[in-house]
Amino acid sequence: MHSDEGIARLVAAVRELDPKPRERRWVSVSFCVLDAVYSIGAHYDNHVVPVVRRVAADFDVESPSVEMSVPEAADPVPLDAFLDRYTSVEALVETTKNRQNTSTRGGIRKADAVLRYADVLREHGVLTLDDARRLLTDTVRLDAVESALRKVPGEGGAGVRRGYLWMLIGHQDTVKPDRMVLRWLARHGAETTPDSARLLLRDIAQVLSEETGRVVTAWEVDHAIWQAARTSSTATELSSREPESGRT
Repeated sequence: MHSDEGIARLVAAVRELDPKPRERRWVSVSFCVLDAVYSIGAHYDNHVVPVVRRVAADFDVESPSVEMSVPEAADPVPLDAFLDRYTSVEALVETTKNRQNTSTRGGIRKADAVLRYADVLREHGVLTLDDARRLLTDTVRLDAVESALRKVPGEGGAGVRRGYLWMLIGHQDTVKPDRMVLRWLARHGAETTPDSARLLLRDIAQVLSEETGRVVTAWEVDHAIWQAARTSSTATELSSREPESGRT
């Protein structure tokens, strides 16, 4: 439990970060996986967005990302369809036109990492965005998935790739704070676990909502903290990430 004074300090610190509403989201969990993997150590607009657009076009998806105001619809590229289409690394490379590796030293093709990620998620019954969002609320299943994903080369410092994937997938109030966010909270006096941090971010969002007179979501708080942590981090592999304009 955090004291009222401790919450007040955290709210003040987050207020200084000026949380902004989420603007856009990917329409498929497959696009989220592509974004999470290809964005590590890559220029977002030059490399990541084209990769997602090429895969989307291969599935006849005209708009792979939409404004948040657009109503939710069925996932157009479930992971089973994605894996049925791309049965090899070269098949995905041929579509994405991207041969980047997860690392310049001993890395694997990012296309390979995408397929491994997709296979792990499928093995755990995660095929669509809705499936993935339900996963975020199931700690036991999520731990098992994270354990498997952690074994895929190239996840970045402090599990950045996994944390970013959960951010891309999550509902506005269903977030999975990664280690960068946890460390920021710790620096501001709040030692937390991912589960307790999730509740803490919701509490901070509620206070800010009452202060500002608009709905501030847990996603906005998480994202603002992540951006601040990213700016001060020495992890040079990180880059700006969001459909059309940075991290979603």
